[in-house]
Amino acid sequence: MRQLTILGSTGSVGTQALDVVRRNPERFKVVGLSAGGGNVELLLGQIREFLPPLVGIADEDAAETIKQKLGALPGVELVVGPESAETLARETGADMVLNALVGSAGLGPTLAALQSGKTLALANKESLVVGGELVMDLVKGEPERLLPVDSEHAALAMAIRHERREDLKRVVITGSGGPFRGWSHRELQRASVKEALQHPVWAMGPKITIDSATLMNKGLEVIEAHHLFDLEYSQIHVVIHPEGLVHAMAEFYDGSMRAEMAVPDMRLPIQLALAWPERLHHGVGSVPLTDRPLNFEPLDREAFPAVDLAYRVGGLGSTFPAVMNAANEVAVMAFLESKIPLTRIVDLVQTVVDEHEPASVVSVVNIERADAWARQRAAELAEER
Repeated sequence: MRQLTILGSTGSVGTQALDVVRRNPERFKVVGLSAGGGNVELLLGQIREFLPPLVGIADEDAAETIKQKLGALPGVELVVGPESAETLARETGADMVLNALVGSAGLGPTLAALQSGKTLALANKESLVVGGELVMDLVKGEPERLLPVDSEHAALAMAIRHERREDLKRVVITGSGGPFRGWSHRELQRASVKEALQHPVWAMGPKITIDSATLMNKGLEVIEAHHLFDLEYSQIHVVIHPEGLVHAMAEFYDGSMRAEMAVPDMRLPIQLALAWPERLHHGVGSVPLTDRPLNFEPLDREAFPAVDLAYRVGGLGSTFPAVMNAANEVAVMAFLESKIPLTRIVDLVQTVVDEHEPASVVSVVNIERADAWARQRAAELAEER
């Protein structure tokens, strides 16, 4: 039985991961749960249902409320404070940690889980975007200690499984195009927050939904694929696939191409990681092969410049990806607060990237400094009119 710690248990990926556990009680046992504390009632229900020995809560007020409502629950210990997720990643008796945190805050727990010898199921793509070199250094010689949970990267892992890497020519990451597929740059300038939050395929949290609207999410996934699969950026391609059934493809030098298909349900990539290298014998529904045609379209680089920005930043390396990610997080929040238009997000990020003076060495300290500078600069730009 696999012992699991789930970081970000009240978020979209975390709740679906617990659904996978519910369906497979003979395979998984939850020994740690971690959450920010924004959804006290949901976290309380998870604690009472799974009775994990350790529970991490970032927000102290939320932790106090949970203590009062939980009462004396034998065998459950609370770890409180902003470092609680990192503590759980390092100290629980889990053999696998699922990192479903959102944003660059996930890097510390990612490093802690790998440094403590655990297997990491990674849904926090920012860990690899911000600190890819540091993360990959920890799994050299042990690649299966790092398992992707993003649907595209889980699909790529399956597409190249058992294949010789020297036979792989390129990979293709697909994207639905988000809510604004087919919109021009001029039309995007008038896009509302409500429209941006209406993703046509996936139900996700607000930050990643806005990233999908700007296609920044695809850009982050390009950098993630570079690190996960040791690919040159020239080997990673992005195409728009509005049906959301083909999640990724691998093309080989002999001209053959392998596509990984599934209905868009995050429980599948979650359980592929949690049960790796095995497959569970039940999961999601079958692909509706005859219901509709499958369409593939080129990326509109003029309307959605975020992907090209990510290619450039990934190629620059150093602390540039950390700066791009941090500026994007601030810009997305500014858009959600109606301070800037949608198109300003990538423009703002571009400006911060252009102003950045990179560190000579990639380290946790230098990443944190670059992150802090980028957030401050992005916040200043977001206030400008």
